[in-house]
Amino acid sequence: MTLRHMKIFASVCENSCNTTKAAESMHMTQPAVSLAIRELEQYYGVTLFDRIGRRLRLTEAGQRFWEYASHISALFEDMEKGMRNWDSFGLLRVGASITIGSQFLPYYVKAFYNRYPGTEVHVQVAPSDELEQKILTSELDFALIEGVAHHSSILSEEYMEDHLTVICPANGNFQNGQVLTVEEFKQQKFLLREPGSGTREVFDRAVESAGFSVQPLWEAMSTTALVNAVINGLGIAVLPHRMVTGPLERGLVTAVRVEGMDFRRRFHIIYHKEKFLTTSAKAFIDLCRNYETDYPLPRYSGLL
Repeated sequence: MTLRHMKIFASVCENSCNTTKAAESMHMTQPAVSLAIRELEQYYGVTLFDRIGRRLRLTEAGQRFWEYASHISALFEDMEKGMRNWDSFGLLRVGASITIGSQFLPYYVKAFYNRYPGTEVHVQVAPSDELEQKILTSELDFALIEGVAHHSSILSEEYMEDHLTVICPANGNFQNGQVLTVEEFKQQKFLLREPGSGTREVFDRAVESAGFSVQPLWEAMSTTALVNAVINGLGIAVLPHRMVTGPLERGLVTAVRVEGMDFRRRFHIIYHKEKFLTTSAKAFIDLCRNYETDYPLPRYSGLL
């Protein structure tokens, strides 16, 4: 007994137990359909159809077999659809740095589900250096990070740009919009993101280019923790502008600039150079590239 036998039997049942109509729908001859039914009956040792004159009628055994055959045929069709359209209905494993994962990725995934409702997206949010390792070990299909990848086996493509903002206590020594000298800046108490994060890399590069180094008072994976520390007068932080818009608008912190220092950062899509990107993966990446054009930018208060 084969799946072909079940499909022929199902076709007979769907065509009012008429073997001629079943043969037409299956593009077979009527004798071939009748032979397949007899082979089924011989295989199971049961009568599937009562033959009354030239008409067929399902027996109780035939009715039971029809229930099984319908279920199995439906499962087979689902399998065929799923496997042949795996790009559209498969699983995507996406990584994101903490900033992108908290501020942007939920919006990317929601928009993607609206376009491709059959796809499942598994997400890992972690520091950029950890995401690179997961790319190398094939735990992720691709990742979205601040900064660039460092390993030669990882391809990196820029998809968005913004900048970091220096925030200070609202009741501190600096006015909103004030321009600090490098000397004034480097004398501050620094509350920074953890080493290995994209935000920290942008800060470290800017400081190195300016010819000095800092020993941070705080290091944290949480932007919220750093913003709250600044609000409480513990120091200054250099954080993604979109992450501190809310506290700035509410007057909880002030923003300053530093003469001659560039805190621009670029977001990158990274993936292994030998990774095959499915159609759905490419579609997700295209959505990220065009998100700011196609959708309104998300806003984030910076506080929880």
